[in-house]
Amino acid sequence: MIWLDVIVQGILLGGLYALFATGLSLVFGIMRLVNLAHGDMIVLAAFIILLIVGSTGVNPFVAALLAAPLMFAAGWALQYLVLNRVLGKDILPPLLVTFGLSVALQNGMLEAFSADSQRISAGSLESASIDLGPVTVGTLPLLTFASAVAVIFILNRIFYTTALGRAFRATSDDPVTASLMGLNPKSVFAIATGLAMVIVTIAALYLGMRSNFDPSIGPARLLYAFQAVIIGGLGSLWGTLIGGAIIGVAQTVGAQINPEWQILAGHVAFLIVLLVRPRGLFPRAVD
Repeated sequence: MIWLDVIVQGILLGGLYALFATGLSLVFGIMRLVNLAHGDMIVLAAFIILLIVGSTGVNPFVAALLAAPLMFAAGWALQYLVLNRVLGKDILPPLLVTFGLSVALQNGMLEAFSADSQRISAGSLESASIDLGPVTVGTLPLLTFASAVAVIFILNRIFYTTALGRAFRATSDDPVTASLMGLNPKSVFAIATGLAMVIVTIAALYLGMRSNFDPSIGPARLLYAFQAVIIGGLGSLWGTLIGGAIIGVAQTVGAQINPEWQILAGHVAFLIVLLVRPRGLFPRAVD
C-alpha cells in the first residue's frame, strides 16, 4: 500500500508539472519557439495573484481569474512587439531574447518583492483530503491534476473544433500561405502566447498554494516543464501530461527510497526516456 500511495502521489504531482509545461508546449507547437523565461513568468503570475489576494482579500481562485487577463495581455504584447521581430529560421535570436527577459524578470521581482519566500494561502483546502480506500489523496493535488486534464482537453478542443484552432494550425504549418488567405501570422502568434500565459496563471495558482516561491525559482520550474515536454514529445499536449506524471512518479519513488534522491530521480527518468525514445514518447506537431 505504501508504494501504491507513492505512485498515486507522483501522478498527482505530475499534474502540476504538466501545467508548467503545457504553455511551453503550446508555444513550441505553433511557433517552434522555446521561451526560456517561461518559468519566471509562472513566478510573476504567482506574485500577481498574491498581490490581488493581499490587496482585495478575495479567494485565490478569484484572484487567478483577475490575473489571467493581465497575463494574457502581457503575453500578447511580448509576442507582438518583441518576439515576432526575432522569429525565423535561426533559433538563436529568440533564445537570447527570452534569456535576457528571464534575467530581467528575476531581478525585477527581486527588487519588487524581495528574496523572501512567499505562499498563497488556500485556507482549509491546504489540509483537506479525500479517502479513496487504498490511498488517501489531498484535495489540492487532486484538483491540480484535474485542472491539468481540463486545460489540455480544452486546448485540444480549441485546436480541432474552432476557427482559432484552424488559424493556429494553418499559421504553424505555413505562415506565408496563411497570410495569403487573410490571416495575420503576427496576431495569431500573439494570441497563442497570450493563451499560454493564461495557462501559466493557472500553473502559478497551484504552485503558490502548494509550495513556497521566490523570485529565483523560475529556472527550476522551466526545467521541469522542459523535461515534461521532451518526454511527452515536442508539441504533444497529452504527451506533456504523461511526461509530467513520469517525472512526478520518479521523484516520489526516489524520495521514498532516499529523500536526497527526489530531484535526481526525476532527472534520471528524463535521461532514460531520451535514451529509449530520443524524440519523446508521442512526437507530434500538435496533439
